[in-house]
Amino acid sequence: MGIGSGIALVVIGAILTFAVNLENAWVDLDLIGYILMGAGVVVFLISLVLVLRKRSSVETVRHVDNSGERVTERETRSDSSNTDPLV
Repeated sequence: MGIGSGIALVVIGAILTFAVNLENAWVDLDLIGYILMGAGVVVFLISLVLVLRKRSSVETVRHVDNSGERVTERETRSDSSNTDPLV
């Protein structure tokens, strides 16, 4: 589920709500359309937050030799402003 899935849910919901005029006694297509549009907005917003959030990773390397233990720690942070979030 991603940004495209959210947009697709909104489009399908809008088609069901505003373009389809079928009368059924057992299902309300307008309500289903509104539910799909709401779900599409939620999926779109969650995907957008996950893509744009800051990411960081910490790598710890331990070297043990005759002189003792040496620990090297490297932290990598990536901002959404200086990297492409879709890569």
